[in-house]
Amino acid sequence: MEKLYYENQYQTSFTAEIINVIEKKNKYHIELDKTCFYPEGGGQPSDTGYINDAFVSFVYEEEGIIYHVVEIKPLKIHRVKCSIDFDKRYDYMKQHLGQHILSAVILNLFNANTIGFHLGLNSTTIDLDKVISSDDINTAQKSANEIVSNNINVEVIYPTKSELKKLSLKKIPLKAGEQVRIVKIGDIDISPCGGVHPNSTIEVQLIKVIKLEKYKTGLRIEFLCGQRAVSDYISKHEDIGKMSKLLSCNNSNVLSEVERLSGELNKALTQKRALKAQVAEYEVQNMLVSAQKIQDVKILKCIYDNGDLKYINTLATKLVSNSKVIILFGVTSNDKANLLFMCSKDLNIISMGDLLRDAITLIDGKGGGSNFSAQGGGKNNNNLDSSLDYAYSKIKESISPISN
Repeated sequence: MEKLYYENQYQTSFTAEIINVIEKKNKYHIELDKTCFYPEGGGQPSDTGYINDAFVSFVYEEEGIIYHVVEIKPLKIHRVKCSIDFDKRYDYMKQHLGQHILSAVILNLFNANTIGFHLGLNSTTIDLDKVISSDDINTAQKSANEIVSNNINVEVIYPTKSELKKLSLKKIPLKAGEQVRIVKIGDIDISPCGGVHPNSTIEVQLIKVIKLEKYKTGLRIEFLCGQRAVSDYISKHEDIGKMSKLLSCNNSNVLSEVERLSGELNKALTQKRALKAQVAEYEVQNMLVSAQKIQDVKILKCIYDNGDLKYINTLATKLVSNSKVIILFGVTSNDKANLLFMCSKDLNIISMGDLLRDAITLIDGKGGGSNFSAQGGGKNNNNLDSSLDYAYSKIKESISPISN
């Protein structure tokens, strides 16, 4: 099969003969006598496009044959007009060449090898075999973009075995009877690669690292090239413009303004927490004064509609820090119901965990806990009153069975 994409990576259309059609899972895998469609491989996704009016969604190579996957079965074996989505192809070419450049720079500057490469629809990643600093990445990015702007020629060579031995290549993925394809970027990089790339580094336009994260024992670098990087810049510039308008400041002052507002917000949140704690203290005292009593045990039974569960939990914890107090709280939130049962450490009347497990069945819920604290949730808000009444009656029986 003629691989036209190696002869001219900029070719967008061609005419070919259908050799064979294989049906698999209601899709048709077409073999042509020649193709411009690049099959998935070497970290680079396959081309997409059309064979006549049939959309080619995926292209792959298997045992030396390239298959083009479509959903419409060709009417007969005949010559067909084919075209690829060149915008997508050209984007992939730029991302792939950008990877070669960035990997080469990082290896040359910091002796970090690229051990993984993935070219995605939105970004590209390379995995390094060791961790390097963000300052080092910035240095590599600057150097990589200098290579891009220097308009260095990209060559593809097919060396003989004797020529191959003279090249300083660490790993050569050679199959029996296969000729090695080498991509050479001036004096910057030389490596075996089956992908398609632009003819010059200038076509990459721009390399921009957007994210760093630890990966296994090394580092994963996410970056953008070409129009992806340009579009990302435009989008972020527009976002900064919108933020500066909201903050009534210049674009150059957005960061300092956000830092100022962040400081004010943290201060306000600290004050809010302090005020909330004070309010809780007052609320606790008022609740203890008005609490129902059975003998010398204070019982607080209450339902909070759309309450803040975290605050109510804090309130309950403060209440049971006092002597001989039992809390039976219900909290509603949208279509859910929660139960929160607590008691003081000096009470050993009834297990809160056992009590909640029984009471929560009335709201079709699940939960549990210890002798002193238990909580859970259910879906039946309508029975929340009944659930708390049941718990109250069981406590009453345990404290004073004769008084019932």
